[in-house]
Amino acid sequence: MDGLPSLHQTNALFLKKPRTQNPKLRSHSLSCPALGDPTISTATPAYALRLSSSSVPAVAGGFDGVDSLASVKMVHAQMMKLPGKWSDDDHMVKSLVRHYVKFGDPRSAASVLLLGLARSDVGWSSFSEELKEFRELPVQILEVFDELHCKGMVFDARIFAVALRVCTYVLDLWLGVVIHACVIKRALDSDARVQRALMNFYERCWGIECANRVFNEMPRREDVVWNEAVKLNMKHEQWIIALELFQDMQYSCVKAKGTTTVRVLQACGKLKALALGKQIHAHILRSGMESSVPICNILISMYAKNGEIELAGAVFNLMEDRNLISWNSIISAYASFGFLDDAWNHFHKLESSTIEPDIITWNCLLSGNTLNGSYEDVLAILRMMQTSGIQPNSSSISCGLQSVIELGLLPYGKEIHGYVVRHDLDYDVYVGTSIVDMYVKSDCLDIARAVFNNLKSKNICTWNSLISGYSFKGHLQVAENLVGQMEDAGIKPDIVTWNSMVSGYSRWGHTEKALDMIHQMKLSGLTPNVISWTALISGCSQNEKYRESLQFFIRMQEKGIEPNAATMSSVLQICGGLSLLQMGKEIHCLTVKNGMTRDVHVATAIINMYNKSGDWRTAHKVFKRIHKNSLASYNCMIMGFAMYGLGKEAISLFHEMCSNGTTPDAITFTAILSACKNSGLVNEGWEFFDKMSGDYNVTPKIEHYSCMVDLLGRAGYLDETWDFIQKMPLKPDATIWGALLCSSRIHENIEYAETAAENLFELEPHNSANYVLMMNLYAMSNRWKDLDHVKELMNSRGVKHGQAWSWTQIDHTVHHFSAEQSTHPDCGEIYFELYQSISQIKKMGYVPDVSCVYQNIDDVEKEKVLLSHTEKLAITYGLMKRQGSAPIRVIKNSRVCSDCHTVAKYISMLRNCEIIIKDGVRFHHLSKGNCSCKDCW
Repeated sequence: MDGLPSLHQTNALFLKKPRTQNPKLRSHSLSCPALGDPTISTATPAYALRLSSSSVPAVAGGFDGVDSLASVKMVHAQMMKLPGKWSDDDHMVKSLVRHYVKFGDPRSAASVLLLGLARSDVGWSSFSEELKEFRELPVQILEVFDELHCKGMVFDARIFAVALRVCTYVLDLWLGVVIHACVIKRALDSDARVQRALMNFYERCWGIECANRVFNEMPRREDVVWNEAVKLNMKHEQWIIALELFQDMQYSCVKAKGTTTVRVLQACGKLKALALGKQIHAHILRSGMESSVPICNILISMYAKNGEIELAGAVFNLMEDRNLISWNSIISAYASFGFLDDAWNHFHKLESSTIEPDIITWNCLLSGNTLNGSYEDVLAILRMMQTSGIQPNSSSISCGLQSVIELGLLPYGKEIHGYVVRHDLDYDVYVGTSIVDMYVKSDCLDIARAVFNNLKSKNICTWNSLISGYSFKGHLQVAENLVGQMEDAGIKPDIVTWNSMVSGYSRWGHTEKALDMIHQMKLSGLTPNVISWTALISGCSQNEKYRESLQFFIRMQEKGIEPNAATMSSVLQICGGLSLLQMGKEIHCLTVKNGMTRDVHVATAIINMYNKSGDWRTAHKVFKRIHKNSLASYNCMIMGFAMYGLGKEAISLFHEMCSNGTTPDAITFTAILSACKNSGLVNEGWEFFDKMSGDYNVTPKIEHYSCMVDLLGRAGYLDETWDFIQKMPLKPDATIWGALLCSSRIHENIEYAETAAENLFELEPHNSANYVLMMNLYAMSNRWKDLDHVKELMNSRGVKHGQAWSWTQIDHTVHHFSAEQSTHPDCGEIYFELYQSISQIKKMGYVPDVSCVYQNIDDVEKEKVLLSHTEKLAITYGLMKRQGSAPIRVIKNSRVCSDCHTVAKYISMLRNCEIIIKDGVRFHHLSKGNCSCKDCW
């Protein structure tokens, strides 16, 4: 017989880049000539030690009297003379191997072990465990195999299979390839044992692709080989190949093992291949395997992962026998999809059975409640676990920490942190990262940094959590330093790292630096994604850099990056901020087209956009179409009603929200109190303010007190307003004094106005609006010296009167009108049209309110000044270009004066049109001579 071929004769197909080779192994050629005909198989011992049995301890007594290598060999010889196959006795073989090793003869030990392993057809995991027990013997086995082959021994398939498995274990890459060539030459490649060994060798040493190539080139394949091929592909997550192999098995009438069926059902769950999973289920029923508990368990899991909870429940209910895995699978299925009541029902049934819930059972409940936002229940489950004697593990703790973050319960989070330290769970990188994240999101960056520094292990998620925390809070240099330290630690920043930096710089107004982060991201080989662009858009929007935000949105689309829900929410916020109704409508259409309107954040952003763009009716229509409104959408719509002075509607919606089970928060009360103050609903406002802490457990904040001061002051209760301010538990801020100043101007109460102004000039010395209000009040009272004094105070402090402007959009063009400049190309025509309108409304009873001009000039000149107010020009131009019955929409950067407000009411009646003015305070919806503000602004 020919010897094994040398390496250069092996198939070049497999000489690709191998896995890491064991450096302790030498290369093997096995290229010795054959020495004779007889085949040395597992039936013939490798070493026939023909020793005399005299003075040898009885074999029946085992190795009790063995005290030297010679005595071990004598026992071995005696064993070989016994009837039967001693090498089939696993205990005997292992004892003999141990004694050979003990007395310094590893080669004899290796020979015995080679035959023993050949006779026992164990699985790979058991095979590996046996080799681990004897440490250096695997290399000795290959040397014995090499030596015997060179002496002419001819091995059967079992010996070759063992040799291949040992090559696999020690990663002897090239000897395995040589043995492959030899078994092909000796026509042993059709043996199932050899085929399985070959596939395992190539899978572990050369990759799953080579293993599949070997499988595909096999001349004949038994059932066990097919099952092995499926198992190996599942091991490497080659789900599709595994399923294709399983289908080929069915076409070839190959019987699948129960474990193989379990594995392919796992693949169906991973790939969401429901149709194929149902086919396999049918195959299970036809094959009579439906009583198999492991198969039923994986069927439950497969259906659950495909969203078929009813089918998962049906499989569970039809099971005659169930184990703990069965219960855990169905509880996990119900909990994951939000059927928490069903999950708890099955949990209680499990408790009443003979099977005890384990940590996995509890973690299924924790995970399901966490996914469904039942964070308080998560903390309750943690307590129940400990009461029942189950100690939370790292997975339990991670759910608990996430719930603490969402609920903002830092003290409880610290308790969990203490538990982690006491039970040495901080070794788990996920637990450590969750703790860091909890402190970061609780605004405890110093503690987060201390925990981070003491963590035993960190991954990139841990670094990113701390970096994002510092970046979000504006500690941008610290965040950038952390990125450098992460790189020094050998961890390369990923897309999340860079996006955190982009978001931080953009959020804090450093757009150029944010763009620099984008550039560095590209240099590192990463491509900015939708999150990167959304961070730029959102950051600019938050800093009211709306033009830059829109430019980034356009660039993002030019690069072919599809916007996500967060992007659309930010762009809608831009449209609302600029009151760009037409663009907002286009973005709304885009969200409908992309199916994003189901996202509650996008839907709320759409409502907000319409509210801020002067179209509350459409905002309300969008609100009513939302299947299940969130607290945020309720707050947005109530605030929308407040902006338009629709107090009754706001109150009705508030009660609807409460009846639907949504609990109002501090923002809700800010919105409802704003609605009351903008509608003059004093009694209702008092009622809501009184109920805040008593009925809804919401502690009033400064913004709520500000709303009450504004409400009482506008209604003319200035003395009560002053008493309210004096009795406030909080120190009055600029919003409180500003509300009092506005109310005092409305009711021309100079005493309270001067007190408010004195405080405002100290709190906001550079806010020109406060000075303007006082000058306006002094002008109304003809107190020109006091007015001049305020002007001098402004000049001495370097405060400049902000430029007043208004604009209106005609088609897609924004027309801007400024009080300082008359640069509009149709300026002459606009003034002519305005003169005509003023003449007509004077006949209807309009009298110019010259008190709105705080210049010491005669009334005739004051009337001329009133004509140049920008909102009048914008309204007039809108009327000139108006098509059909569309409302005239005007945006003004400051509070509309009473004269312009009166003119707008008369024009709405004269021209039978709707006029919507958004000023620095609120919306005025004017129609048929009336305004939605009811003259309370």
